[in-house]
Amino acid sequence: MIAQKMFIVTGAAGNVGAALTTLLVSRGHRVAALDRTAAALTARFGAEAAVLPVAVADLSDPAVARAAVEQAATALGRIDGVAATVGTFAMAPTAESAPDLWERMLRINLFTVLNIFSAALPHLRSAGGGSLVAISAGAALRAAAGMAAYAASKSAVLRLVESMAEETKGDRVRVNAVLPGTIDTPQNRAAMPDADPSRWVTPAQVADVLAFLLSDASSGVTGAALGVPGLG
Repeated sequence: MIAQKMFIVTGAAGNVGAALTTLLVSRGHRVAALDRTAAALTARFGAEAAVLPVAVADLSDPAVARAAVEQAATALGRIDGVAATVGTFAMAPTAESAPDLWERMLRINLFTVLNIFSAALPHLRSAGGGSLVAISAGAALRAAAGMAAYAASKSAVLRLVESMAEETKGDRVRVNAVLPGTIDTPQNRAAMPDADPSRWVTPAQVADVLAFLLSDASSGVTGAALGVPGLG
């Protein structure tokens, strides 16, 4: 029997975040589900008792992230792991991309991860260990045309994961990332109507890998970047 664990999932009302939250609950765990509005969380999870909805204004604000983690820790009793699934995407020719595009990519894709991990780390240390997992992207390894700002922000997530993993080994805290390819979401289907979504990775497939990295089955894995490109 798997021991019940207490997790935080950010972006829990999103496609991957919802898939992961549902998967963790199905395995007997409890989840503090963080997203921008309580309405979005209720629409996803209803009155599921194992899901604690936490509405957060902006996780790129360190104070907001700290308050959300404290609320989750108080309600759950402890924190065993965090999955950071908040993210955004935009494209622009590099030489024409405005500074605010770069700022937005870094603020949403990087700082939300940094802030929630930093806020949760003391709780994991005091609990004797745990797991922090972030979503990077395949583009973090090689950027396509028009993806410089997005790819740079996702590459920065990998550097954060690598450095924090080295810093927390002695505390038995593991820090890892997943690198999905294009995810089959309604938003991506609408943005790329001529593409073949059967070649994309599904939110459930990404959630499976995130759940593995949160679990004791990955107890020897830290500082890793696991690709989830799909098989299409």
